[in-house]
Amino acid sequence: MSLPSLPTMSPLASALPLVRALAGRLLQAVLTLLGISVIIWVLLPLAPGDPAQRLLQARGVQDPTPQQVAALRAELALDRPLPLQYAEWLSRAVRGDLSLSYQTGRPVLEELGKRLPATLLLAGTALLLALLIALIGGLLSAAYHERWPDQAIRLFTQVGVSLPAFLAGLLALRFIVVEMDIGKVLSGGQWQYVLLPALCLAISRAADWTQLLRASLLEALGANYTLVASARGATRLRVLWRYALPNAALPFLTVIGVGIGGLIGGSAIIEAIFTWPGIGSYVFAAISARDFPVVQGFVLLAGLSYVAASLLVDLVALLVDPRLRDGGRP
Repeated sequence: MSLPSLPTMSPLASALPLVRALAGRLLQAVLTLLGISVIIWVLLPLAPGDPAQRLLQARGVQDPTPQQVAALRAELALDRPLPLQYAEWLSRAVRGDLSLSYQTGRPVLEELGKRLPATLLLAGTALLLALLIALIGGLLSAAYHERWPDQAIRLFTQVGVSLPAFLAGLLALRFIVVEMDIGKVLSGGQWQYVLLPALCLAISRAADWTQLLRASLLEALGANYTLVASARGATRLRVLWRYALPNAALPFLTVIGVGIGGLIGGSAIIEAIFTWPGIGSYVFAAISARDFPVVQGFVLLAGLSYVAASLLVDLVALLVDPRLRDGGRP
């Protein structure tokens, strides 16, 4: 007598939880970008100064008349109600049109795109440095738990987490570039000069990621599978690399995704300190001139990078861990 076969789930039915989870993440990403755009338009008009007057002064009109200011405001469509300005800007932004720069009259997307490669080089190098430092530091700290390497690494991470990027940049500029004559301040964005500013940008993130990886590895070392591997004669470093690290990677990956988005937005200060020819120095000049379209485009780009990185990490986590497909987050 043959036993009845158990019903099998169709591929479509098994994929539905993943599809629902992916749709939820995409919806969250769209709503986040929409919220960022609203915040930009609410906060920028609250800044002191009239962009039309600043622009006239930049064009050589040091004491513009009210008529000149009113005419330029009408030309830039700044005399329209704010909700109408936002609706028009949003309709263009979804089509890839971020308006024209007040200062240059050129498309903002073109201006930002021209400077984006230098920013990506800086942010990408900082990401690689932060990952390398965090991986080595986390593994060593967990391997030598409560011994002098662990204590030294914990001291470094405590200092690094509390050290702002701009302060690290100023210290590096003063003692490394000026005193030791290593590196350049006025660089053209070449790869051979990217290490020092990238290191200043990576310090705080490397320290934060090292702390998280250390805690995740120590938690994994107390799990049953690592205890069994140790009982079978595996060395501590092999247990860390072969068993603990893969299981500690998910929370580590989530934090890295958030950090990737912050690298592009956070690189602006480092670019200004080292006069790196990226988006940051251009945006600082735009802020001084009240060039609203440029500032709005930069904030939207920084928000987009954060959302894209977080979304990518969420998708990877959903594929790796099926338990997250019921709507929970990693």
